[in-house]
This record gives sequence, structure tokens and C-alpha cells, in this order.
Amino acid sequence: MAFEGLTEKLNGVFAKLRGKGALTEADVKEAMREIRLALLEADVSYKVVKDFVKTVTDRAIGADVMESLTPGQMVVKIVHEELVSLMGGEASGLNMAKDGPTIIMMVGLQGAGKTTNAAKLAGMFKRKGRRPLLVACDVYRPAAIKQLEVVGAQLDVPVFQMGQIDPVTIACEAIEHAKKHANDVVFLDTAGRLHVDEALMDELRNVKAAVNPHEILLVVDAMIGQDAVNAAVSFDQALDLTGVMLTKLDGDARGGAALSVKATTGKPIKFIGVGEKLDAIEIFYPDRMASRILGMGDVLSLIEKAQNTLDEKKALELESKIRKNQYTLQDYYDQMVQVRKMGSMKDILGMMPGINSAKLDEADIDERMLDRIQAIILSMTPKERENPSILNASRRKRIAAGSGTQVSDVNKLIQQFEMMQKLTRQMSGGKMPKGIRKLMGQMKGMPGMNDPEMMRALNQMQSGSGPRVHHHSKNKKKKKKR
Repeated sequence: MAFEGLTEKLNGVFAKLRGKGALTEADVKEAMREIRLALLEADVSYKVVKDFVKTVTDRAIGADVMESLTPGQMVVKIVHEELVSLMGGEASGLNMAKDGPTIIMMVGLQGAGKTTNAAKLAGMFKRKGRRPLLVACDVYRPAAIKQLEVVGAQLDVPVFQMGQIDPVTIACEAIEHAKKHANDVVFLDTAGRLHVDEALMDELRNVKAAVNPHEILLVVDAMIGQDAVNAAVSFDQALDLTGVMLTKLDGDARGGAALSVKATTGKPIKFIGVGEKLDAIEIFYPDRMASRILGMGDVLSLIEKAQNTLDEKKALELESKIRKNQYTLQDYYDQMVQVRKMGSMKDILGMMPGINSAKLDEADIDERMLDRIQAIILSMTPKERENPSILNASRRKRIAAGSGTQVSDVNKLIQQFEMMQKLTRQMSGGKMPKGIRKLMGQMKGMPGMNDPEMMRALNQMQSGSGPRVHHHSKNKKKKKKR
């Protein structure tokens, strides 16, 4: 995931600060020097880093921080707040039309992922009950129209295309088509180039002038670092962008573009791509991203993911079985299927407070191992899944042969399952936020979760005693009268 290197370095800086009972101005300046180097290594633009460090330093050497009982934590809080401000402060929604279809024009360089991410956005709107329409305005790239039709079919979203004619004509006809067929959100997939040139910009200006889009979203690849910011500046000068969609944040991107785009262009990041699948898209929340960068987790996104993915009925049934000590290998299999719908285990754990990226790299979480476990359970009879105690040596040998594994793998699974039964009895009580409770119940004891630090973080989340992040709200609670 992006920001892993930055997160690790910042956590190292903060660990030193928390270890000091009191902070001097020299301590703060030394920490800021390390933070500056970490940000530059993450490919954040020099000017943005310079302004950010100055602002944090000025706040951190103030009397309120120096005289605080926990000055190290106060510095972390300031860095968090300034990161949120740097990335835009608040999530920016789309400008939706009051009458007629909302027109969203997708622009960007060739290879940035406009076609796929236009489809991802269309799929997101479809899941929200909208009637999106994808429009093929890229008439130059080979197979671009076919690609849009393929991803549209996968999402059951209609695609409007007129072949390789003038893109302006296609865009205008698509809007009329949308009005006649009650499509309320129209995504224009425009052409790109390997580099910004006047021919491309003239075409995009003509499309903009013809259809007057409500949103012009620039799709940029986070992997290209500061070049993404430079592209954003060029497109903004020509088209007056309304926002940015940053893709491939699930890869090895250092993340500098996410921290530089808003400060450099003034245009907010509105969406981020976090995977190759067509549902791997998220609304960009600056406060949540800042929490991830600082290793504080992203509990709100985790809750949303759990609520959207996990089956509430099955979660309640599982909880009931745990309470009654009726948990079986079939339940173990079902819970594994449910959790894997949310993505990789490392991505899920990366959203949890108290688990840093370095620890995740050391953790024994092998997605292929999960495949093997599922194969082993599916090779059992229903009776064996319900009552693992009957699994004698001959049965285990047959199961290993049927799943393409070794008898030792079957034995290891049974041991993990027995440990899982003990753990699930321990976590069956306690109040938790809606959506998280069922997730915690389905993650404890899974392969790789036996690490002491992983278990501690899960227990903290269950009890509500885990690390907290201070979020600011416009509607602050009034102090109670004494």
C-alpha cells in the first residue's frame, strides 16, 4: 500500500518524541528535520514540504505544546491536523445536476486508467441506485471502445458509442440519449496522449464547450509521483478541473502525489483507486488518509467496508453459535469467505489502529495459505465439518489427498481451528461500533492472526481502548453546565 515507507519513518520520529518526558525546542526541530526528509523521500514537492514543516514547527514550539503533560502526543496531533489540511480538509463531493443528467468528463494522460476508473465510478453510482451511462469518446486508442463495452457489461451499465467519429458529436448525442432513456449520470471517457499537447487540449476544450460538464475529473497514476502533479497543473490550466481521481494507491507508490495535488493545484482529490477490481474505489477522506499515514488506522473506512460487504444475517448467526459453543469448521469456512470479500488480509489489517506496516510485513499472512485451507475444508464431508473430533488418521490422509495438500497441513488446520474456538469464546461479548463487531468476530483466529501484537490490536478495537484520533467538527459539543 502507498505511504508504507513514510508511515514507518514518521512512527520512528514519534516514538522518540513520546519517549521524552518534556520537549525542548531542539527536540522539535530535530523531529521536524526527520519529517522533512521523510516527506521528500515520499516524493512530496519541495515547496509543499517546506511550507508544511514550517507550519508544524511554529505550532509545535508553542507554549501549549511545551507545557503539556504529553508533548509528544500533542506534536502527533498537530502533524495529523496539518496533514488533513494539506490534503483538503474535508471530503469533496461531486456537483450533481438539479435537472437532467449530471455530466462527468474524465480526462488524463494515456495509461492513467480513465476507461477503467470511469467504469468504477459508474459502478459506484449504480450501487447507490443511480442510472449511469458510459460514453466512448476515446476514438483513437485501439480497442478503447471495446474495453469500455467489456467493463460496462461486467457492471451491467449501458455504454453509448458511435464508432470512430468526432468526439464532440458523440458527447452531444450521448447527452440526448441519456435524457430519453432516464440516465441520470453520464461519464464521458475521453482520449488521452502520452504527453500533454495542444491537439489533445483543443479537443477536450471543444467537448467541454459543447456539453458544459458539471464535473471535469483528472485521472492520474499515483505511481508516477510528481509527474502526476505536473499533469494536474497542465490539465487544470487548460480545462479548469473540478477534482482529481488518484489511481494505484494500492501499489508501491510513495504517495507524494496525494500530499501535493491539492496544495499545488487547489483542486481536491475526490476519489482514489485501491485495486484492480471494478469495485476497488473509495471516496477520498483527507482525515482518514492522514490517520493511515500516521499509523492510526482507518476505522471508519473499515466499518463502511464491513457494512457493505459482510452478511449481517450470517454474522448474527455466527455470534449466536459462538455464544452457544456450537462453532464448527463449516462456520470457519463461511467466515473466511466473508472476510475475503473485503480484500486482502493485509489491506484490512492496515486499516486497524495499532498495527504498523512493518509488523504487517513480518506477519505470517499468506493469501495462498487461505486457498489451501478452504480446499482442505471443502474436501471434508458435511459430518466431518460439523464434528472435527471424528477426524482420525485415515480420514485426514483422505482429506489431504483430496485437497492436494499434506497430512501435516490438515493437522495444522485442526490445531488452528481449536485455537479459534478458544479465542472466539473470549471475544463474544462487549460493545463495538456497528459493522466492526461482526468483522472482529470473523477475523480473530484466522491464519496470521495468532501474532501477539495482532491479537492485542483486535482486543483493543473490541474493547474500545485502542488508539484514538482527534477529529474536528464544525458542530462542537457544548460544555455541560456545572
